[in-house]
Amino acid sequence: MNDKLDKLRHDVYKANMELFEKGLVIYTFGNASGIDRESGTVVIKPSGVDYDMLSPDNMVMLDLDGTVRTEGSNPSSDTKTHLKLYREYEGIGGVVHTHSRYATAWAQARRPLPCLGTTHADYFYGEVPCTRVIRDEQIARNYEEETGSVIIEKMKGLDVNHMKAVLVACHGPFVWGKDPDEAVYLSVMLEEVSHMAFMSVLINPEAGNIKQTLLDKHYLRKHGKNA
Repeated sequence: MNDKLDKLRHDVYKANMELFEKGLVIYTFGNASGIDRESGTVVIKPSGVDYDMLSPDNMVMLDLDGTVRTEGSNPSSDTKTHLKLYREYEGIGGVVHTHSRYATAWAQARRPLPCLGTTHADYFYGEVPCTRVIRDEQIARNYEEETGSVIIEKMKGLDVNHMKAVLVACHGPFVWGKDPDEAVYLSVMLEEVSHMAFMSVLINPEAGNIKQTLLDKHYLRKHGKNA
């Protein structure tokens, strides 16, 4: 194994462990992955392995077509969703899926996450979209890959470099970034602003999205061309 792929396995391991340490996953929930675009290699958490049993050595390596490179490995059950996103969006280098409490609550409610204030606006350019519910024929055909198709359908017309998260209806959040570390970081931020939005809507059910000028001020000063 070359040094780049060895580092990627370590980075993906660290990303998965940070999800656990930040309380975004429990037991075997969730997964983080990363990709080396030059070789077309994806690294992801193994399926059904508790976090205290993970190590860089048991991270699973596979090709973009799903062919497993590490003998005897069983990749995460969500692997096909990750691969679909990597194939569709060439600029992303890390993907995270969790069942974190508040972000998942919005997904289960089948509601986009409103952008109610400047904390949200610092990380996500507007409300975080929520997909439609996956159709029965998609579930029967290839559930995990079709979950990716539902995400791509929802993100059509949106800039995935400025909206790096989506809520999958009845399921949970998927978040991406330039690498696994950024994807984890944004997953933590997504959970925090999901909690804030939940509390805000409890206090004021009529609360609406932040006005555009305030959204632009906060998001673009951190992520715009002159950031």
